[in-house]
Amino acid sequence: MDVARALQLAREGEVDLVEVAPNSDPPVCRLLDYGKLLYLTSKKERESKKGQRSTEQKEVRFRPNIGTHDLDAKTRKIREFISEGSKVKLTVRFRGREAAHQQLGLAVLKRVADELKDQVRLERPPSMEGRALSMVLIPALTNAEKSAEAAAAAASEDKKQDQEVLADAKT
Repeated sequence: MDVARALQLAREGEVDLVEVAPNSDPPVCRLLDYGKLLYLTSKKERESKKGQRSTEQKEVRFRPNIGTHDLDAKTRKIREFISEGSKVKLTVRFRGREAAHQQLGLAVLKRVADELKDQVRLERPPSMEGRALSMVLIPALTNAEKSAEAAAAAASEDKKQDQEVLADAKT
């Protein structure tokens, strides 16, 4: 139908003429209340943001010749950060001639990772960055999170189908 006729129908029904699929041939428009559409889309966005959680990266620094008690205390702190859902960057700083013994720093990182292996996943393996050896750990996925991830993938597929239905809807 031509634009003038569609606008006339919109005025008669006291609704708005909204273009829902501008890229299709011909473009698809619907007669609906635009304010209500904006409200519903913002409501959906707020609902989706509720399920999201922001992860920040924490950093814990070690020395290659750290004592066992200090290592245990820092490991407890890492466990705390992981339980909050944060990424944790483990860094071993080398000073002076310590840089010649990178295997000591690697042993420290390996020991921490072994103690936390049931709670974390390795996001980035140990690598040298200047005079520091670092790696990044992230919380391991629980069964509930795995099912939530699958549900999120299904929801995005449903959203895509809803957009296609909206574009195919008749005026």
